Amino acid sequence: MWDPTTYLRYGDERSRPFHDLLARVAADRPRTVVDLGCGPGTLTATLADRWPDSRIVGLDSAPEMIARAAALDAPVTFGLADVRDWHPEPSTDVVVSNAVLQWVPGHRELLTRWAGELPTGAWLAMQVPGNFDAPSHRALREVAGRPPWQAELAPLLRAAPVADPVDYAESLATAGCAVDAWETTYVHLLPARPDADHPVLTWLEGTALRPVRAALDAAGWSAFRAALGVRLTELYPVRQGQVYFPFRRIFVVARVGARAQESS
Repeated sequence: MWDPTTYLRYGDERSRPFHDLLARVAADRPRTVVDLGCGPGTLTATLADRWPDSRIVGLDSAPEMIARAAALDAPVTFGLADVRDWHPEPSTDVVVSNAVLQWVPGHRELLTRWAGELPTGAWLAMQVPGNFDAPSHRALREVAGRPPWQAELAPLLRAAPVADPVDYAESLATAGCAVDAWETTYVHLLPARPDADHPVLTWLEGTALRPVRAALDAAGWSAFRAALGVRLTELYPVRQGQVYFPFRRIFVVARVGARAQESS
């Protein structure tokens, strides 16, 4: 289960890629804007500020997230949906998927399908974390591979759940889109308090550790969390009261049908 409160820790750091992604979407007056995997809805609400005359829709597969989002005082329609089953309406001019598709195997084919179903001129914008080879995630897989947890956890943790920017660009360009793809490494300065857990552990609890927590009982989770905390403390030392946490992210913005128009 998703915990919206845990997810919203480090809200400023998690929101910056969303705004960097949307800065490259040049839609003027889209009819419908859909945020796939909207989470607790706080970022989706900013889409209504940018496009006040548009219909804004936020969809997520987690009931806990949608309940939190629905409580916002925002002109957004929130609802439950699985991105794998979603199809755009004819009026959908902007689709946003922010830090969601890393959870969806085969999502490159999903992006291609959406590009084929969206109207010509629509915008498709996605961002996924690209830090799965970072020390934090290597440590997560290392601890999960130890005998007490290997049988339960090894199948849950994929080493490479996302592609490189070039791969996404090729898929969408082949589908006839004009593509802007790039990657950015943010260096997050996470405060470290002596009386608190290591901040990278706290960060991971909001996302990457969710399937681990769901798979283990209370005792197993407590032991796993402690073991991972030891490794993260070794890998990310505290300096001047904070931890320097590099985090790579991958961005893709595509304009549907624009490549075919440019070459005609």
